[in-house]
Amino acid sequence: MKTKNIGVEVPKPKVTCKDRHCPFHGTLKIRGRIFTGKVVKAGMHKTVSVEWPRLFYLPKYERFEKRKSRVKAHNTDCIKAKVGDEVKIMESKPISKTKNFVVIEVIK
Repeated sequence: MKTKNIGVEVPKPKVTCKDRHCPFHGTLKIRGRIFTGKVVKAGMHKTVSVEWPRLFYLPKYERFEKRKSRVKAHNTDCIKAKVGDEVKIMESKPISKTKNFVVIEVIK
C-alpha cells in the first residue's frame, strides 16, 4: 500500500496498516493544531491518552500555576505508541465521541 503525504514534515512509518483512520495509509485527513506530549495511558483499543504541561496565569496573585492538558488520540497499527513515549499528535475530524487527534510520530 502506498504512503500518502499528510502535509507535515514527519518521517513515514516503515510498516503498513489497513486502518481507515490512519493518516498515512487510510482516508483520514488531518488539519489544525499540533501538540507534543507524553503517552500516559494505552489500555484502550487503538487509543492513547497524551498529556503535556502548560502554565495558567492567575491574575489575583499575578503568578503562573502548572496545569496539565490531556487528550485522547488515535494510535494506528503502523505507529504503535506505548506508555512513556514522547509523541506528536495532530487534530483531525472526530473519530469517536472523545477522540479528535491522531498520533503522527513517536519522538522517543
